[in-house]
Amino acid sequence: MKVDVVERIHATLQPSDHPYLNGPFTPLTEEINATELEVLSGSIPKDIDGVYVRNTQNPVHQPIGRFHLFDGDGMLHKISFQNGQAEYRNRFVRTKGFMTEQEAGHALWAGLMEDPRKSTRPGWGAHGFIKDASSTDVVVHAGRVLSTYYQCGEGYRLDPYSLEQFGTESWVPLDGISAHCKVDERTGELLFFNYSKHPPYMHYGVVGKDNRLKHYIPVELPGPRLPHDMCFTQNYSILNDFPLFWDPELLKRNMHVVRFYPEMPSRFAIVPRYGKASEVRWFDAAPTFVLHWLNAYEEGDEIILDGYFEENPEPPSPADAPSGYARMMAYLDQHQMQPKLHRWRFNMKTGKTLEERLDDRVLEFGMFNQKYAGRKYRFAYSAKAKPGWFLFNGYVKHDLETGQSWEVNLEKDQYASEAPFAPRINAKDEDDGYLVSFVIDEARGRSECILIDCKRFADGPVCRLLLPHKMMSGTHSCWANGADIRNGTLSLPI
Repeated sequence: MKVDVVERIHATLQPSDHPYLNGPFTPLTEEINATELEVLSGSIPKDIDGVYVRNTQNPVHQPIGRFHLFDGDGMLHKISFQNGQAEYRNRFVRTKGFMTEQEAGHALWAGLMEDPRKSTRPGWGAHGFIKDASSTDVVVHAGRVLSTYYQCGEGYRLDPYSLEQFGTESWVPLDGISAHCKVDERTGELLFFNYSKHPPYMHYGVVGKDNRLKHYIPVELPGPRLPHDMCFTQNYSILNDFPLFWDPELLKRNMHVVRFYPEMPSRFAIVPRYGKASEVRWFDAAPTFVLHWLNAYEEGDEIILDGYFEENPEPPSPADAPSGYARMMAYLDQHQMQPKLHRWRFNMKTGKTLEERLDDRVLEFGMFNQKYAGRKYRFAYSAKAKPGWFLFNGYVKHDLETGQSWEVNLEKDQYASEAPFAPRINAKDEDDGYLVSFVIDEARGRSECILIDCKRFADGPVCRLLLPHKMMSGTHSCWANGADIRNGTLSLPI
């Protein structure tokens, strides 16, 4: 393996027994380029071409007060494949907050669990006092990476291969963009939303394949809400208003305490992709919270939406949590919130909603072949969570047509990343490709990249590549096809 250390970042973070600053959450401070990666098993396939990009929360400065995992600075890790070769790079996202703190030499913004008055500078996003760390999600749109933050931020652009940085995105509205922007690979459009503490509390927009804002409308809500994700079909976008949001009375005192209101329904806003605010249609459903969606599509009079229904959106605090971190530990434990693969059917003619459970296992962070985004699809890939932690130790492939499923379980002390689907070159059908994931091997003190052949899913990884350092676990990732990036065009419709 050839490794070039590009930069070592100035850091003031002190050793700590914090549960999310150790083990698989140990931060990195070096940025490197690596080629000629060591193949631990199998061989690098020659039939995939593209880039896997992973976002992580990676703090560098001693926090002001208590550290929450989502306070960490954005660090992108990428691995690219072409002609049976692979190249790895990692870079901090040079956000305005990151650069200002680097200049100051210490933290300037308080985190999610602290009194907002502890921040010494104005903040960004829905809270209004925290740093836009650009550390949550990542997509590739208009040939460039877009890195985003879940509390709504400015959006940062980078080159998907070199990770060269281009700064903030010019079309982003004043209220920012939420983490989960969606790319429709058939049209090249980017769909997004934002949310805030002032009326109308949410907006929705569309950016064209030319990277220009085409559409932006208000979506009126009853008050401040915490929508996290959205979905889309060929003709509609789907937003939400769940009964899990900041306690209104405490919010008046600038206290951001999340409560679940089970007496209220879940509400889904369905709007034509370029629809007016007056065209938003609302559908009621069972009370829950959904952190992440899979896919949605139109079938007859119905819009079908798949995602992860939380059976316990406000979990109890674990008794053995470190002092001051009980609520954080509860909301990071998937086995406490019990997300289950679930389907909603919205009848556009009758206005009725039907629901059905697709799997009773605790699953989340789903992926599928993005060539089928917004269209009827058959295969889904979900992550399995480790009880007690924000860590994933396996995957489940679902055949949504037959009801069959297959599992891949990692070894003890190995933790997976969100794993997007990478189509084979000249793929013949929907599951003709690989899942790509970074894996932290805590027992061996290293990280790997694995490839799982989705045609032989239960066989596990067909290729394992050694990475040059152990990365910190994070949240979201994406795959972008190399031909689409290089040509600046979309793949032909299926």
